[in-house]
This record gives sequence, structure tokens and C-alpha cells, in this order.
Amino acid sequence: QVQLVESGGGLVQAGGSLRLSCAASGRTYTWDAMGWFRQAPGKERDFVAGINWRGSTTYADSVKGRFTISRDNAKNTVFLQFNSLKPEETAVYYCAARDAEVVSTVNKEYRYWGQGTQVTVSS
Repeated sequence: QVQLVESGGGLVQAGGSLRLSCAASGRTYTWDAMGWFRQAPGKERDFVAGINWRGSTTYADSVKGRFTISRDNAKNTVFLQFNSLKPEETAVYYCAARDAEVVSTVNKEYRYWGQGTQVTVSS
């Protein structure tokens, strides 16, 4: 089993910045692909960004150039840096891990999930 714990959420003004962290514990493998998803009330859980163990990244088109995903394999931690946040990006943000090396944009292909952290962007 893998346990994922997100932190760093909160309230931020539109245009502001924030950084989320996701600490993994338990049965963790450095080569697992990691991803961040978000879910607004009444909406689907959507892919935001993903990273493989080599550091190759994938982003949703809506966040390219504003969000940055990174990982510290030695500390089993993944980060998501937000810049230029928009009110419509208010959501619960989830960290997820796959039993595979390749990043996927499909939430069903991730086996392990954190509890989520709320990010609220005020206008």
C-alpha cells in the first residue's frame, strides 16, 4: 500500500501563487508516475499535471506555462507550483500515484490517491 498526504492548500487571490506538496509513504517505488488532479463541486476529477521518475512532465493545456510539477525522489515527495491562479481553478486538488512509469491523464489509471487539499482562489 502507498499512502499519499497532500499539504499546502489554502486561500489565495486571483493572480497569486501557491505550492502544494504530496508526501508518499509505505510501498513506494521511485519509478512510479505521479499526478495531480483537481475536482470542483459538481464536476469531474480532471488531470492537471504528471511527472515520471526521470522528471519528464505532462500538463493539461489550461495550466501550461503557469503550473510546474516537480518531484524529489529521495524524499518521495511531489510538488505542484501554481502561478497566476484563476478563480475558476478553485477545487480540491488530489495527488495520485500509478503502478507504472508512464504518466497518464486518466484518473482511473491511478491506483493510489491522497485525501485532497482545498485551493480557493478569490476574485
